[in-house]
Amino acid sequence: MVKFIGGPLVGISLGLSYFETVILTILGMMTSVLVFSYIGRQAARWYSAYRRERQRPVFSRRSRRVVRIWLNFGIVGVAFFTPLFLTPVFGTVVAAVFGVPRRQIFLHMFWSAIMWGFMLTGLIYRFEKIALQYL
Repeated sequence: MVKFIGGPLVGISLGLSYFETVILTILGMMTSVLVFSYIGRQAARWYSAYRRERQRPVFSRRSRRVVRIWLNFGIVGVAFFTPLFLTPVFGTVVAAVFGVPRRQIFLHMFWSAIMWGFMLTGLIYRFEKIALQYL
């Protein structure tokens, strides 16, 4: 749920079929999207207060990258990069903070989960021997 690449790795280590792994990976991401789309704005407020309290800078290298993605591509870009770089939790919170309606968050994260679920699971299953060495 938290790290998208973990789903295919766990699926292969448990001996699940390719399609079972894809479905469970997609469901894991969408569970995170569902939960954090409801608490995303509150989580962002808490994190902002936490950073202010600790006197940390508002913008980091990562936050600047996320804002650049948002400005160039909007919710489509955030959804596209979520499984790879942002994690389902952080990608959903970013979308919620930028004011994207929940319905759009679900829609865009769902197609992203399907696309990356099939692709990353396919890669893991294709290179199964190499993947199992790192488990």
